[in-house]
Amino acid sequence: MTVNATILPIFEQLGMLEELLSLSMSFESLDICNENMEKIMSLDMRESRPTTGYDSIVFTRAELHNLLSSKVPSSKITMGKKIMSLEQNHLGVMIRASDGETFHGDILVGADGAYSGVRQAMYKKIEKKGKLPDNDKEDFHVGFICMVGTTGPLDPERYPDLKSDIAKFTQVVGKNKPYSWTVISIPGHRVSWSVKLQLDSAAHAKSMMFRNSEWGPESNEDMIKDIYNFPIPFGGVLGHLIDATPRELISKVYLEEGLFDTWHHGRTCLIGDACHKMLPSAGQGAISAMQDAIVLVNCIYDIEENTPQAIKSAFEEYQSLRYPRAKQQFEMSKMMGKLLIGQSIMDRFARHIFANYVPRSILLRNFAKSVANRPVAAFLPPVENRGSASVEPQQPSKRHLRERALTSAV
Repeated sequence: MTVNATILPIFEQLGMLEELLSLSMSFESLDICNENMEKIMSLDMRESRPTTGYDSIVFTRAELHNLLSSKVPSSKITMGKKIMSLEQNHLGVMIRASDGETFHGDILVGADGAYSGVRQAMYKKIEKKGKLPDNDKEDFHVGFICMVGTTGPLDPERYPDLKSDIAKFTQVVGKNKPYSWTVISIPGHRVSWSVKLQLDSAAHAKSMMFRNSEWGPESNEDMIKDIYNFPIPFGGVLGHLIDATPRELISKVYLEEGLFDTWHHGRTCLIGDACHKMLPSAGQGAISAMQDAIVLVNCIYDIEENTPQAIKSAFEEYQSLRYPRAKQQFEMSKMMGKLLIGQSIMDRFARHIFANYVPRSILLRNFAKSVANRPVAAFLPPVENRGSASVEPQQPSKRHLRERALTSAV
């Protein structure tokens, strides 16, 4: 997973930045190569720190998950619950799990992924009223199947690139095959790798037909046989990295795209993949989900009373602030997906144009613009902007301003 100044300020604000950096490596470029390891194009990230005040960094999702979990009392986390239904009224909201247990609260946030049970239950309620937009009845577009894994520690004598303190980030585009693959060095002399299989319309239809029946270890082994001898920039082949990865830690997922229009209803709202699913090639999906959470927390913090209208107003404000940004990130994700892993003739043409005819000055200007939006907690001390790029002003917390005024008066 890669992140930059669009999300790192909240980690700094929460006093977690140094811990995250200790699990990470910075990277200076994202190189796109052919199977002969000849560079097709490169996205230069060396301007990241002087422009934004932060490096672009890479780490494993598992270690980020562990870091975040360590900050939350275990008593506040309940695992293994599948939501079957939800009910809400002017008094509160209730969810019922598959084991019959119920949970009650003032609000419900669906952060449960692309096939969110919260979204499906919420949309059923809205559709019964005849108010669900047609766009929200559509399935995600599935363009790729992706296999991912992270090796155990490797021998740096065999792979000298692992000796560097700077991560090596390479995307390889297959020749005459619908595959592209990524290898990234990470701390601990390890490598994170992924392989994307681009689906045509027929393969897409077949994959959707067999979405559940062909999704297991046997299916993984079939794909591994196909990709085993793909060359990698560290030397050797992809299969060597696969062999160094515990089989139970190899995952295969669909890479889907979609942006829903309805993000809230009553006391329920959605964040992350539950309301917008993006390709992970540029890190847009995970970053967008975290930004959703920050903005939603700010809106919840400003709720003055536990009434349906106050909660509705907070959720409306949340969507009005985040939807335009999420749409921009969604379009950026699609564009980056074409550049980094697209296999069509038009995708290859776009890579050629981008690599050879787009001036560096335009790239730097667009980069500075793309990282200008950096939401943080509006009720905590702000984070200093240490880079040359400007940061978009954030809407202040009305409650926080009122509390500060009262404190000053006392």
